[in-house]
Amino acid sequence: MKRILLGFFAIPALLASAAAISQPEYVTIEMEIDVAKPAAEVWAMVGGYCDISEWLGIDCELTSGAGDMGSVRALAGGRILEIMVAQTELSYGYTQPATEGAFYNLYHGFMEAMHVSATSSKLFYTLVLDVSNLDDQAAKDADIARRRATFERALGAMKDLAEK
Repeated sequence: MKRILLGFFAIPALLASAAAISQPEYVTIEMEIDVAKPAAEVWAMVGGYCDISEWLGIDCELTSGAGDMGSVRALAGGRILEIMVAQTELSYGYTQPATEGAFYNLYHGFMEAMHVSATSSKLFYTLVLDVSNLDDQAAKDADIARRRATFERALGAMKDLAEK
């Protein structure tokens, strides 16, 4: 009887622990930059699925597909895999798959060139991810700031490439 009661009282503690672990905290990081070129020209320069190697300075290899919907790119020597899950004429979206035994942050990225005028456009880059695995708000803020700085530099590099 003692074991049954101990087990009964342990269930709420386990459920509370599981609930705390399973509460995702999604953040959206939206970035944009003006480009003095038409959107189609900008996209032709920076919108290829492995063009990331040019504007982010990271090696990229297509491991599946031809850079279109469903293509898989391997970055950083294969340490990062990204699958294209959305595509239009001037945009694409991608996700990183879950890795067995590792926290899954549901990482998604979306990049788009948008028409502003006959001679100008905007580049947008949006990231969505779960930061609930980080220890505290300071760690979450630092992670978001690091990601924002990385992709704002990338947007600047895209602008430079497109405006050449």
